[in-house]
Amino acid sequence: MENGAKQETAKIVLPDGTEIEVPLLQDASGAKFLDIRKLQPSTGLCTFDPGFTSTGSCDSSITYIDGLKGVLLYRGYDVEQLAECGDFNDSAHLLLHGELPTAEQKAAFDRDLTLHSLVHEQLIMFYRGFKHDAHPMAIMVGVAGALSAFYANAADVGNPQQRLHSCIRLIAKMPTLAALAYRTATGLPIIYPRNDLGYAARFLHMMFAFPTQPYNVDPVLSRALEKTLILHMDHEQNASTSTVRTAGSSHANPFACIASGIAALWGPAHGGANEAVLRMLEEIGSPERIPAAVARAKDKKDPFRLMGFGHRVYKSFDPRARVMRRVAHEVLAHLNITSDPLLEIAMELERVATHDPYFVQRGLYPNVDFYSGIVLRALGVPVSMFTVLFAVARTVGWVAQWNEMAAQQQIAPKISRPRQMYTGHMQREFAPPHADAGADGPAVQASREITKQVSSRERPSIAS
Repeated sequence: MENGAKQETAKIVLPDGTEIEVPLLQDASGAKFLDIRKLQPSTGLCTFDPGFTSTGSCDSSITYIDGLKGVLLYRGYDVEQLAECGDFNDSAHLLLHGELPTAEQKAAFDRDLTLHSLVHEQLIMFYRGFKHDAHPMAIMVGVAGALSAFYANAADVGNPQQRLHSCIRLIAKMPTLAALAYRTATGLPIIYPRNDLGYAARFLHMMFAFPTQPYNVDPVLSRALEKTLILHMDHEQNASTSTVRTAGSSHANPFACIASGIAALWGPAHGGANEAVLRMLEEIGSPERIPAAVARAKDKKDPFRLMGFGHRVYKSFDPRARVMRRVAHEVLAHLNITSDPLLEIAMELERVATHDPYFVQRGLYPNVDFYSGIVLRALGVPVSMFTVLFAVARTVGWVAQWNEMAAQQQIAPKISRPRQMYTGHMQREFAPPHADAGADGPAVQASREITKQVSSRERPSIAS
């Protein structure tokens, strides 16, 4: 709203004729929002929005999505351009600092992410406490939160410099934590990060190198992973990002906040979607069974669904999927993979579904999860690590969102506290079913007295 312009308002009319005016806000894209921040305090009314799908929980300048047009912007830059033309550190700097780095800033940022990639040796011992077959995401939740034990100053979330240090540490260390989770879970020796490698190449080296022989990171595969990470860095106020912001609103330390994001990401409806794609391909079993699977997917009475097709946000085409599709085909061609049964099924399923009118008319195109699962499998990443790699990428967005929220909290502190629509019992008198129905002991008498006091709005004294 321009200075001097009249504030636009919207009018809410209740069944009894009462009229309530609420401010109308508009964001940079032109989208309008009803400002209901004072609705409950001034009227006692609340809105009801399970899942918060119609509620703006914050104002942010980091990521913009237009689901109808298939647009995803990081700080105003198209994600496809960032993935195709930039590197991981360019996008990470952009999300965290708001602008692409200058040559000097890039050199400093590259150096910070490299030098902070090591973790404390005592933290490595933490991994040995998990069962050998523990899911890597279970390990990641624990070790990410455990980082807070090594950086006491991180609790000073009001200090912008300390916040930035924490953000750098988390981005730098997350690939190391992820690789350690994989190596310890599989009984392989730990490989430390190499300072002469870039972000994605360093991670691949820690994942797949052996101390007994040379390991040269394939630049084509490294670049494929880098693009994959860039495309998954941030996605506006999704479940895990909202979880990080909610935890951060209590002024919790950043490592605990990111651990909460990892926990939320773990769910198959969120970060586990690309893992679910591979499980679906395993269930289909062979290319010959694809027509039957497609027919089942069209049958609303059949619980079977084609995982990795369509998107809750994007109603036309997931813009990230365009890049991931090219990456998938480049990787398969580079590795000359022609005999992997699951990848054969995936490629044939893509062909069938993208030409089937049922899916085309409904905008059910393969999304980023479909192609990222194919790429990660081709890179040799086990399915149990798919969501972990998602967490590595999304850490950049999480810390950027957390840092933005923490800065806003210094101006207007506001802990997250959603309301609820209560559907349970109202005040009831305490009478244990296990007690003798005819008994009128001290406990029952005390319960009746308290019920009387509550009913008459009398508060019992502390002494009572």
